[in-house]
Amino acid sequence: MFTAVSDPVGSGFVKTLARPDSNITGFANFEWSVVEKWLQLLKEIAPRLTRVGVMFNPKTAPHVEYYLQPLNAVAPRFAVKTVAAAVGSEVDIANVIAGLGREPGGGLIVMTDSYLAVHRRSIIDLTARHKVPAIYFLGSMAIEGGLIAYGIDSVDVFRRAAPYVDKILRGAKPADLPVQYPSKFELVINTATAKALGLTIPQSLLISADKVIE
Repeated sequence: MFTAVSDPVGSGFVKTLARPDSNITGFANFEWSVVEKWLQLLKEIAPRLTRVGVMFNPKTAPHVEYYLQPLNAVAPRFAVKTVAAAVGSEVDIANVIAGLGREPGGGLIVMTDSYLAVHRRSIIDLTARHKVPAIYFLGSMAIEGGLIAYGIDSVDVFRRAAPYVDKILRGAKPADLPVQYPSKFELVINTATAKALGLTIPQSLLISADKVIE
């Protein structure tokens, strides 16, 4: 059973979400509306945003196309241009962030990527140094100093997966258990980082946040 697949059908794990028709089922770790939310949040916090780098490592995030397509589709609605920013080293990360900070209007989306999670400290420090507003996919990244994070509540996904495991151990067939998408999301805002970047967090966002780091 899986709990960390972005596109179960597109990746070939199951034939359909409602009826996997295979010996595997589980919970996806992505919901397409998240990409629009990333841009919406960044634009609310940094209204002058005009271009957004989408950072990922192609080797550790082969699923990135599932994100980029809907992201590019909604970008014009927020009057921003998205730019794919593939990285494979600390030097690449530094160059991307420095480039975004070189001119006004730059922002950054840190994609769901294990490589970026490992290098989160460098990303957080560099975005602070170059005054680049960034949104992250893990709440812990905002707690550690990132500006804002919005993504699935991974604890909730594992909690919901437990009954599936129980059913399978009791004899249920994975093929008969529909694949489910995330239903709970987490918004974490770091107001200290916002202040350092010269940004004002709208009161409506502070009220809706699950956690506010001061």
